[in-house]
Amino acid sequence: MARISIDPVTRIEGHLRIDVEVDRGTVQKAWASCTMWRGIETILRGRDPREGWVFAQRFCGVCTTVHAMASVRAVEDALQLEIPANAQYIRNLILIAHGLHDHIVHFYHLSALDWVDITTIPKADTARAASIADGVSTWPGNSHSELAAVQNKVKGLIGSGQLGIFSHGYWGHPAMRLSPEMNLILFAHYLQALEFQRKACQVVGILGGKTPHIQNLAVGGVMNAINLNSLATMNMDRLGMMQSLLQELVPFVQQAYFVDVCLLAASYPEWFRYGRGVANYLAVPDLPVDAKATQFDLPGGVIMDGNLASVRPVENWRDEAIRTAVAEDVTHAWYIGEGAQQPWKGKTDPYYTDFRDEGKYTWVKAPRYDGHPMQVGPLANILVGYSSGHPSTRKWTDAAFERISSINGTAVTPEALQSTMGRYLARAIRSAMLSDLALRHMELLSANILKGDDTTYNPPQFPKQEIAGVGLHEAPRGTLSHWVVIDKGIFSNYQAVVPTTWNASPRDDKGVPGPYESSLLGNPVADPEMPLEVLRTVHSFDPCMACACHTLDASGREIAQVKVL
Repeated sequence: MARISIDPVTRIEGHLRIDVEVDRGTVQKAWASCTMWRGIETILRGRDPREGWVFAQRFCGVCTTVHAMASVRAVEDALQLEIPANAQYIRNLILIAHGLHDHIVHFYHLSALDWVDITTIPKADTARAASIADGVSTWPGNSHSELAAVQNKVKGLIGSGQLGIFSHGYWGHPAMRLSPEMNLILFAHYLQALEFQRKACQVVGILGGKTPHIQNLAVGGVMNAINLNSLATMNMDRLGMMQSLLQELVPFVQQAYFVDVCLLAASYPEWFRYGRGVANYLAVPDLPVDAKATQFDLPGGVIMDGNLASVRPVENWRDEAIRTAVAEDVTHAWYIGEGAQQPWKGKTDPYYTDFRDEGKYTWVKAPRYDGHPMQVGPLANILVGYSSGHPSTRKWTDAAFERISSINGTAVTPEALQSTMGRYLARAIRSAMLSDLALRHMELLSANILKGDDTTYNPPQFPKQEIAGVGLHEAPRGTLSHWVVIDKGIFSNYQAVVPTTWNASPRDDKGVPGPYESSLLGNPVADPEMPLEVLRTVHSFDPCMACACHTLDASGREIAQVKVL
């Protein structure tokens, strides 16, 4: 039995440590530990609810926008405050653009190099690579000249002897199986993705005033002034600029990113057998298409025990089951408290010990839904949508299955998505859906403005008595919820149950592990000194927590130190 400690896990946001015990080449036991505490909930207590979203963005250094949105939604929920249709559409466009940016960056820049060996690219036949790419996609960035230019860049980089950010990859690892031509295609798109994720950020910046910390939100709507006759407000020029950016972005998502993930899945079909873990799934509806938020473009639901036929729809944000079922346990987290507490009654009082295998070992609490761990994220989003018969989900999921089958003959099913590779595929499917919805919500906003509606804000009125609310959002990494209690016009309690809290959950008081920990059980590890396979499964969740890897034996003696990207 060997013990591997990856601390910190890299190519993620934040600080994450993963420990696994490996016997005969497979993981037998795992621990996920978040090693950083920020205490934003504590900072928010006593503050004016109208400014809470500004502070809440600091929960994360990457997914700032989603926390701002969940925060204002929580206060609006407590007040039962409706926001104007224009505000819904503007918020939706920010969330869609942010989601596309996040998913593109996750695949290409945070996890693709777990599968792509760039050191083989000099051996690639560029004409053959262009032929392969042209056979699966009409993406113009697949030309022979483009791929040859990328190959020359890589040759120059390798020839210099200074790989820079690519210095410490697991190049030559036996689990890397792509041909030099496939590695070239995917790395060419890695470089192109740098430009297209920027276009998504531009949309967020136009609407939000800046990014990553947007400035345009308000409890009751948004602060975007609309006047088609003014150069200083949202007018036809700005609407046209956003439309143009999205029209450039959509083809990259649908013709490059979506196709690349299908190619990867077809090249590593065995990874549909690893990484299932927790088979309970939670997703909430999002992208409301009316002012009252009664209809949504993304569906929500709950699936238990991997039984896709048993999906329970979550129709709206007032879903009573979620409000009563969610609780957080701190048995193995570095906080004071006993048992599970509903977030409205929860506390965030730190109590640090050292890392204790059977005691406290993480800053992440253990969220539970009716006492059960839940997996959240694009996989939950897609499984819920597919099982519910959601047209867009079915369209893009079936398209992915057909592509994979046409490449290697493998028949992928919705059940097979419950895996490491399934999480990558689900994120690409969701991105394709969002790319369609980006143009739809641009049309909704433009049409509503052209009707003469320029309203973007309904002022809130705060009662003196105590009120409580929850703000829900289906963020890029999954279900996000901010729970607030407001008393005499200030926050008396604030708790955030975020996607990575669900997925990186430690064991609870019954010893039941969360999704990261359970998904690693049975995971292969070919070489304990190069635990690439562990990273593949962890990265498939897109952890939002931050570059050396330490390998130890069961007694804790260090065997080797391995730097990772």
